[in-house]
Parts: sequence; structure tokens; C-alpha cells
Amino acid sequence: MLTNNRDARLIKAIHTYQKHRDRRGPSAWLGRVVGKVRYEFWSILSASDIHRDATIDASVRFPHPNGVVIHQSSVVEGGCMIMQQVTLGQLATGAGPRLRRDVYVGAGAKLLGPITIGEGARIGANAVVLDDVPSFATAVGAPARIILRSDKT
Repeated sequence: MLTNNRDARLIKAIHTYQKHRDRRGPSAWLGRVVGKVRYEFWSILSASDIHRDATIDASVRFPHPNGVVIHQSSVVEGGCMIMQQVTLGQLATGAGPRLRRDVYVGAGAKLLGPITIGEGARIGANAVVLDDVPSFATAVGAPARIILRSDKT
């Protein structure tokens, strides 16, 4: 469940657009237009830049969505929590990060490139993550390094 109403409406607008994106016909066209307009409105209101083609599970939480930037090729699985000013972006390769289930990303963190953040991992505030993070590990710093690894598997 999303904790911020603006945030929930933004994600719902993205899902509405995605539902009609590959369909044909007048009703699909109307669904895309409605999704785009709602997406633009809620993006401005929440001050976030989450691409409408990004794959984001409906259970992802953004307690403070201000300044969140998510690249179109990023994938965020269920149960994740993304704090304010987080960037999930690309490097020269054009691919964004993949967050597995139940990942916590601290305020101001930057996750860049075609990396995978394992299930249950924790990313510290202002960390710059350029490499994969194993499941149930904690990464901090710039560039990020693993400081704690749990044996949960």
C-alpha cells in the first residue's frame, strides 16, 4: 500500500497508461491520453520524474516522492521503499537498475546503470551504487561498498 496519496495517484496514472500502451483502437487511444494527462498532472504535483514506461509494482512505497527520478528501463519489484531525491538512472549503456523485492533506498541515493539490487537489500542515504548489491546486504558511501551482509537467503 502506498503511503502518500499523490504518490499513489501518480503510480496509478502510470499503470493506466501502460495498460493501454500497446492496444489499438479508439478506446485504447483514449486510455493512453487519459493516462498521459493524469501522469503529467501528478508528476508536477509530486515534483518527481518517474518515466511512464518504467516497471513499478503497485506496492512500492514513496513516503516523500519529491525529487525521485526513475529511468524508463528501471524495474522496481513489490515491497520496496524509495525515499526522497533518489535517482534510478542509466549510464552510457542505456539500461537502468533492477530492484528486487523489499529493497530500501535511503534519501538522496543514486543507483546507476544495469545493476541488480538483491532482495531485502538496504541502500544508505546519499550512496552512489554502480555495482550489484547482494540480497540482504547494506551498501553505503560514494562509491557504495557493502558494510553488512545478512545470511538470510
